[in-house]
Amino acid sequence: MRSPRIREKRRRRQAEILHAALRAFREKGYYGTTLDDIAERLDVRKTALYHYFPDKEAILYECHRESLAEVDGFVKDARTQFATASEQLSHIIREHVRVMTETLEGSPLAFEVTALSDERQKEIIRARDRYERGLRKIIDQGIRDGEFRSVNSKIAVFAILGAINWIARWYQPEGSIRTPELGTEFADQLVGGLTCRPQP
Repeated sequence: MRSPRIREKRRRRQAEILHAALRAFREKGYYGTTLDDIAERLDVRKTALYHYFPDKEAILYECHRESLAEVDGFVKDARTQFATASEQLSHIIREHVRVMTETLEGSPLAFEVTALSDERQKEIIRARDRYERGLRKIIDQGIRDGEFRSVNSKIAVFAILGAINWIARWYQPEGSIRTPELGTEFADQLVGGLTCRPQP
């Protein structure tokens, strides 16, 4: 059995590999990236990666799994920390944008699910569906409370996630737009589009 110190060292190294892979995926795409590309960013030989991941697909799967676990936690946090549906949804959008721009470093993971094996695809899709259901519940609650217009919450969630996922197509980490500004702008516009307008 590994000691806590060794387990922590291994966890840190796995995280370094995932971040290197995400940068490579952003620049070259999943299919255009090789294990050699990832190893080169870490200044190690490709064989060193096999101590942590058996292949490139395993790295992609872990990136998906960790990011979905993170965003799923935002739904739970929002429900306990904020009273209204608009506050909850704004919090989730801001944090999801942060995951896209910082955790995933602008990597287009949402468009690479089909690169996974059937079993792994099903697992990731189940996790994604659970997250979407959490968002729909918040929007439905906002409609019942009179905060949001009467909309199809399923379509509303698709629109929100489509906008956030598309960040990967244009975001540049070294650009002038910073994550807090981007998250706030997305939350204001996307939640604002659902909010009931006062009658003149």
